Parts: sequence; structure tokens; C-alpha cells
Amino acid sequence: MACCVLQITGLIFGGVGMVGTLAATVMPQWRVSAYLDGNIVVFETIWEGLWMDCISQMGIRLQCKFYDSVLALPPPLEAFRALMCIAVVLSIISFLMAIVGVKYTHRTKEEPQGISIFILAAGVAFLLTGIFVVIPVSWTGGSIIHDFYDPQVPMPLKRELGAALYVGWVSTALLIAAGAMYCSF
Repeated sequence: MACCVLQITGLIFGGVGMVGTLAATVMPQWRVSAYLDGNIVVFETIWEGLWMDCISQMGIRLQCKFYDSVLALPPPLEAFRALMCIAVVLSIISFLMAIVGVKYTHRTKEEPQGISIFILAAGVAFLLTGIFVVIPVSWTGGSIIHDFYDPQVPMPLKRELGAALYVGWVSTALLIAAGAMYCSF
């Protein structure tokens, strides 16, 4: 019985982690403009993401623009895009493997060896997905914090951690927890 509860919990964690990975990938709030001056009146907010930049003017009008050229992007951003796309695909595959493993674990109790391969593969895939998500999210967070405290970076170019980074960190924790649950079988 505890085995079934652990499998279902891992499935829920993996599903929420999969949705969070997809959300963090498409969200434009990876870097958000920081307001450091004493001026309280703020007319625009700048968001920078993996795929586009957005400017919100007084919370009324939102303009987003996709990056013009893939070749003009900085190499870390290209790598982060690739890692997050791989993580999205791998999270979907691992979630489907977990569904198959959980479904057939409850149906067939006489041959646990074949079923445990699906569960173990899903666990390893969830762990790998968590690693693929944490690398770009943490690297971006580290560079934002480094630039924020760097006195040579001008005030208008300083950014804060965006909501997509927090979604990515929570997704990483859920994916690693799901992977650990499935690998423990």
C-alpha cells in the first residue's frame, strides 16, 4: 500500500514539475527590471526571457518582441534555450513512462521485473530533467545577482530575479523528488 501511495505521489510531483518546466521555458520573466533609485514613479517594466523581451507600460500596455536572430543571441542564452527544450521533452517522456509503470504495476503483480524497468527509467529521466532545468535557471540567477552588485554595471541595466526562475527552482525540486521516489523502488 505504501508503495502505491509513493508511486502516485511521484506521479503528481512529476506532473507538476513537467508543467512547471514548460511554464518556466515559455515565461518572459527570467530577468526583470530593477528599480534602485529613490524615484517611486515607474512607467515601464522590462522583462527578458529565453524567447522574447517584453515592456509593460504603466501596467496598461504590454509589448513583446521575439528575438530577431538566433545567431545574434549570446552563447549562454542559446545553450539555456536548448537545455530547457530538452528538459520539456524529457519531462513529457518521463511522465508518460511513469504513467505506464504505475498503471501496469497495479495490474500485474506476478511480474514485477518488467514493470520496475519502467519505474526506474522514469525515475532516472525525472532526475535528468531536474538537472537540465536547474543548470540554466541557477546560472541565470547567479549572473543576475553578480551584475546587480557589480558597481560597473549601469543602474538602468541592473535586473532582478524573475518569476520564471522561481518556477524553475520549484519544478527542479519536484522533478528530483519524483525521480528519487521512483528510483527508490
